[in-house]
Amino acid sequence: MIRRKGEEKELQTAQVSDLCRRRLLNYADSFFELAKSYDGEFEPEQDSRETVLLEHRLWENRRIISGHLSEVAKIMAEAASEVLAFLPMEGKKRRILVQALAEEGIRVENPCYLPREDGRRAIVLTMNTRKGEKVPAEDAADMISVLLDKRFVPSVSSPSLVETVPQSFILEEEAGFLVLTGFSKAVKESEPVSGDNYAVLEAEKGRVTVMLSDGTGSGERAARDSEKVLDLMEKMLEAGYGMDAAINMVNTALFVTGEDANHPTLDICDIDLYQGSLQLRKVGGAVTFLKRSQDVEQMAMGNLPLGIFGQVEVEPVCKKLQDGDYLIMVSDGVVDAFGGEEGENTMLSIIAGIQDRNPNEMAERLLRIALHASGGKIQDDMTIGVIGIWET
Repeated sequence: MIRRKGEEKELQTAQVSDLCRRRLLNYADSFFELAKSYDGEFEPEQDSRETVLLEHRLWENRRIISGHLSEVAKIMAEAASEVLAFLPMEGKKRRILVQALAEEGIRVENPCYLPREDGRRAIVLTMNTRKGEKVPAEDAADMISVLLDKRFVPSVSSPSLVETVPQSFILEEEAGFLVLTGFSKAVKESEPVSGDNYAVLEAEKGRVTVMLSDGTGSGERAARDSEKVLDLMEKMLEAGYGMDAAINMVNTALFVTGEDANHPTLDICDIDLYQGSLQLRKVGGAVTFLKRSQDVEQMAMGNLPLGIFGQVEVEPVCKKLQDGDYLIMVSDGVVDAFGGEEGENTMLSIIAGIQDRNPNEMAERLLRIALHASGGKIQDDMTIGVIGIWET
């Protein structure tokens, strides 16, 4: 539904239809009420220790369910009330943009501004080629950047090519920071696959999330477990869950199975490319390092792996990043190669002395050093992830 507000600015807003909005809000109310029905104080009804423990376990499970139902209701309510505000582009700029791209064989329709946080603006527009050619969306964004004297790049959800069929594109203001990642892995001897897995997610609004999960043990079972953790996390985040809520949802999925041998770890580096800031969350993972020139800082927390308790409370470590910083994430097989906990100090000294600038090369060099330190024996899966961040 399109509405106009404020004639002098011609502000247009788009939101879900009234029917869909009412249905979403009704669903949200139902989930909130259902969550309340699972809530309440613990009041044991029996005297025996065994029965009280069982009742307490059931009460804890009800609290977990209540929390997740509340989170789902919150997401539904936010989706129902979400409004996208569009500000039509100024007449002169619009004419210049449409004419200039037409000369390059690209037809542009309805260019509008989409306000973002911190006063930023994205551009929403429809583009297609006139002669059946295909033009990279990045090239079109470069042309628009020159015309508007501001650097824009295609959003991660926009098509990669401008083609004959008209398509909608979102061009975001270029972030102040750029992230590159590099990973290197070694599989435990006698195992066909690594039990470690990692994922790199790019969000719409200038966020990059890097996750590393180490499955319990090694081999195919560990690989499935860690892959499942990352897959669930990705789905939860894309669905609109907050980071901590997503972690607890995945934790619950593992906890309710009651499997003693299935407790993967989870490291999450969440980077805001506009602010140049980092939030690091660790659930049982090995130490993470922040390298700034020759200075190296260890970032480690003592949380247990996933699935041991019904809920996990993760206190994020927040850092303001600088141009040329590197984050080094490792699985525990790497730390063990250097001698366990004492090996962390050894790793700190080695990382401080590394001169490589390419994240891939840095990860490969660290893995070679770890293999040398272990005498060439791979007694556990090793994974090293390096995240480099630079000002654009």
